[in-house]
Amino acid sequence: MQFGIFTVGDVTPDPTTGRAPTEHERIKATVAIARKAEEVGLDVFATGEHHNPPFAAPANPTVLLAHIAAQTERLVLSTATTLITTNDPVRIAEDYAYLQHLADGRVDLMMGRGNTGPVYPWFGKDIREGLDLAIENYALLHRLWREDVVSWEGKHRTPLQGFTSTPRPLDGVAPFVWHGSIRSPQIAEQAAYYGDGFFHNNIFWPITHTKQMVALYRRRFEHYGHGAADQAIVGLGGQVFMRKSSQEAKREFRPYFDNAPVYGHGPSMEDFTEQTPLTVGSPQEVIDRYATMREHVGDYQRQLFLMDHAGLPLKTVLEQLDLLGEEVVPVLRKELAVGRPAHVPEAPTHAARVAAAGGPSDSTVYAPADDVTGASPEVAR
Repeated sequence: MQFGIFTVGDVTPDPTTGRAPTEHERIKATVAIARKAEEVGLDVFATGEHHNPPFAAPANPTVLLAHIAAQTERLVLSTATTLITTNDPVRIAEDYAYLQHLADGRVDLMMGRGNTGPVYPWFGKDIREGLDLAIENYALLHRLWREDVVSWEGKHRTPLQGFTSTPRPLDGVAPFVWHGSIRSPQIAEQAAYYGDGFFHNNIFWPITHTKQMVALYRRRFEHYGHGAADQAIVGLGGQVFMRKSSQEAKREFRPYFDNAPVYGHGPSMEDFTEQTPLTVGSPQEVIDRYATMREHVGDYQRQLFLMDHAGLPLKTVLEQLDLLGEEVVPVLRKELAVGRPAHVPEAPTHAARVAAAGGPSDSTVYAPADDVTGASPEVAR
């Protein structure tokens, strides 16, 4: 099972000092957090995609992830999410295949629609077509990574005729894709249809809702013939804040919770922690809470935590990662391995998927240059 962290890159004032970091400081802190994640033994670092204040998350996550890839050795680099609705599938196919080569395969993507409605008109799209965009755009992306020459026509972008996306995926294997959603059964259905992963970022939802969404995905995964329901690839989001004692953790985190840009000025911290996976307490309390997640969703493959939200200073975030990596994750790895059926797959990795495909292959398309038409030689003739 993989454990890691994700960031939304919010630029939020520290409520205890009133000071907000600059965008430069927040971006550099994000890199330090990713490097710390590998240092303490975590498996995954994921970044959101935002195009507006108060976020300094990358508009093009490949820039950040490529920079981190150059400074790490084993960390899986992911998005959380890639906006499949407003990004062009051709650009996604090319950018992330390129990143896959730079990172030697340590790349996957989480496709989603985001949580910022105005992003649609910013990129010339209609939010009322959000689900249609997600379905059509991913169908094209899926083909671009698996077919050397693609001719395609849809509703939401210009047609393609004899198009080859370059570079081709590393070793002939496309990056693994998770479909992220917190509320849309259609996205769970989409993940199941392709046999991809389903990530439920349940940090704002009760476990009963998460259970229903994951159960739907598992049923449909089996329906489409990808394996038994318990072999579906599931990831969950979470959020924790820890100190040695529960009292210390709650006292320190409360002002950050109360002023958080997403859930601040709403429910009390106690109500929110009761209704969602947010856990504020000792490392043992976090272990106890997250060890029970599989009772609701079954054995799953990836658990990501939000650790740097709401204006927490970098020093505090790094301390949290020490606790997570040294005291929490090693115990959860052992506890969640107990009783795990042998037929339930591990989290997908590039190496494992290449092996399953029969070994690496050179997927380079060796074709005569054609800077005039952009078409493949077959189409040009």
